[in-house]
Amino acid sequence: MKTNPIPFVAAITLTAAVPSPAIAVEPVGHITGVGGVFFRSRDPKALMAWYRDVLGIKIEAWGGATMAYDAAGHPPVVTLNAFGAKSDYLAPSSREFMLNFAVDDLAAFLERLKAKGVTILKRNDNDPSGKFAWILDPDGTKIELWQPAP
Repeated sequence: MKTNPIPFVAAITLTAAVPSPAIAVEPVGHITGVGGVFFRSRDPKALMAWYRDVLGIKIEAWGGATMAYDAAGHPPVVTLNAFGAKSDYLAPSSREFMLNFAVDDLAAFLERLKAKGVTILKRNDNDPSGKFAWILDPDGTKIELWQPAP
C-alpha cells in the first residue's frame, strides 16, 4: 500500500505554524546577575584572612572568594538596593556599602561568631523575609547576616 506524503507534510507545517505558549526571553545584551563585589581595604590580605578565619569563607589562592548560588537553601536572587544619603541603615559603619550574606542557620552562625569574639550589633528574628543579625568587619564595614524565611 502506497501512502501519500502530502498530508504528513501538511501536518508538520500546520503544527509548526501553531504558536507555542508565550515564554519570556530576555534579549541579548542584558545583566544576568552580580559577578562580584570589590572594595578597597587598608590591609586586604588581613581582611580576607578575617573573612576566612571568622566567617568561614573559602579564600582562593588569588586572594578572593567565589560563592556558588546553587548551595542548598540559598536564596535564588541577589538584592541590589540604594539607601538615601541620610539613611542610618548602614550605621555604625561609615562605609558607603554593606555586605549581606545568606546563612543556613543564623543562631548557630552567631554562636560561632561569638566564640571568635565578634560583637553582634543587633538581631531581628521577626522579619517576614527571615532572620537578620549585623556585625562589623575589621575595616568597619557593616555585614548583614540573613537567614531567609522558609
